[in-house]
Amino acid sequence: MVHKIEKVLDEQIRPALASHGGNIEIIDYDNNKLFVKLSGGCQGCSSSKATLKDGIERLLIGKFPGLIDELVDMTDHAAGDNPFM
Repeated sequence: MVHKIEKVLDEQIRPALASHGGNIEIIDYDNNKLFVKLSGGCQGCSSSKATLKDGIERLLIGKFPGLIDELVDMTDHAAGDNPFM
């Protein structure tokens, strides 16, 4: 399952995030929840919650109905060397 999600991230999500200096990493997949961590320009970005919930989560739930119910952001948005603010 995680391999299929990674493929979608590689093909559809990461290029868009990379255009803003960001990235997304899968931390875990458990009980239909996908735990992710944002990095680079996405870490600390004021739009990261909207990007995650309205963009990435919506796309992944649509691609994997019944297998993903929610994305859980594990990012420490206040930390990092260069959070985008």
